[in-house]
Parts: sequence; C-alpha cells; structure tokens
Amino acid sequence: MTQDFAGRTALVTGGNSGIGRSVAGQLAARGAHVVISGRDAARGAAVVDAIRAAGGTADFVAADLADLAAVRALAEQAIDLGGGHVDVLVNNAGIFPFGPTAEVPDSDFDAVYAVNVRAPFYLVAELAPLMAARGSGAIVNVTTMVAYVGMAGMAAYGSSKAAVELLTRSWAAEYGPAGVRVNAVSPGPTRTEGTAVMGENLDHLAGTTPLQRVGTPDEVAAGIVFLASDTASLIHGATLPVDGGRLAV
Repeated sequence: MTQDFAGRTALVTGGNSGIGRSVAGQLAARGAHVVISGRDAARGAAVVDAIRAAGGTADFVAADLADLAAVRALAEQAIDLGGGHVDVLVNNAGIFPFGPTAEVPDSDFDAVYAVNVRAPFYLVAELAPLMAARGSGAIVNVTTMVAYVGMAGMAAYGSSKAAVELLTRSWAAEYGPAGVRVNAVSPGPTRTEGTAVMGENLDHLAGTTPLQRVGTPDEVAAGIVFLASDTASLIHGATLPVDGGRLAV
C-alpha cells in the first residue's frame, strides 16, 4: 500500500469506533501518525493497539468534545504528539439524538450543537492557521444526508450538520488560498455501533437508496481518506456523498 501520508500527523475525532476507527486505520496504513480522540479510554486504547500491531503509529487522547476547554486541550495535545504540526483534521465525532422537535430536551439540543458544530469550529480555529502557515493541510468534515433531506425527528441533528456544510465552504474560502483544503463527506445509512439503536429502521432507510443496502464504515472512510489525500488536490469546499446514491434520487 502506498505511504502517501508518511510524515504527516492526522487528528481523527471519534476515532475509537465506527467510521472514525476505519479512517484512523486507513490513514495509519498509508503512513500517517494518527491521533484519535474519544471519551472511552478502553476503546481508544484498543484502536491504538490494533494500529500499532499492524505496524502503524497512533496515539489516543481522551476528550469530551461537549467541553470547549477539552476541545482546545485536544488541539494542543495533537500538535505536541505530532511534533509541532497536525496536517490532517477529520471532524468525525458527532451525536444524533432523534425525536420530535417539541420533545427535544434543552440539554440534548445544546449537546448536539456543542459536539457537532462548536467542537469542529474551534478545532479548525486552533489547527487551520498553523496548517496555513505551513502552506498545506487537509480538513474533512463528516456530515450526513439529513443535512439535505428533511426527515421527521431529525431536526436538531440535521440542522447541526447543515451548519457544518456551510462551515466547510466558508473554511475553504478562508484557508484555501493558503494551501489548506477543506471538504466534507456525507454518509448515508451506515452500520456502526452508534446506528445500532436504529435497528431495522436503518435497513428500511437504506432501501430507499439505489444501492439498497447499508454501507460499511470502511466504505465511508475510503471517501474521507481520498479527500484528505493529495489525489484530491483540486477539490476544495466540496461535499462527497457516500450514501449509495440516496442524495442523487
């Protein structure tokens, strides 16, 4: 496998499970030093151990992204672990409580926007200027098909990811001239630990796509890693749907 990320440090939020874990593994296999964050230290250690056992380089930083101080501390720790630089940022971590708008607790709404919007915002604020000063870098935000398609019970989650879609384009305009590429991946129905709570509803949702099956974390991760790579050098401010064709139809 090509080592096109050799010498680069990548920070992957939510890297201890699901799509984030797959992204971390694929980046490490291609030579990146991967720093993953999450709340569960045991799962984080397991991911790091697996990457190291496969010959890769990885570290875990425990962080609650609902806490702004923890977000800033995560950025600082990633820079230190990366020897003074972070070259790739994957804003993957997200929470998605579902429910009718009138029944969403204040605490859930605040948490969704803290983790899904505020955390990426301040990670970019901390890391993108350093990338710009070096003249290169890649940021990939993970959004969702419900940022585009209205679905009952997903107002808080979908609107938070719609905000990330706009931030992606804004950051591309802001940091692109300095050599920093900012893009997004929009997954469709994907089988992860987090979506297990959806049960058969995930399969029903996947049945609305041309592919008519649920995606895997590795399939979504491949799109993220592509956008983070030099192969995507001309792609700025774009969102890549990795959704089995759901947005197309």
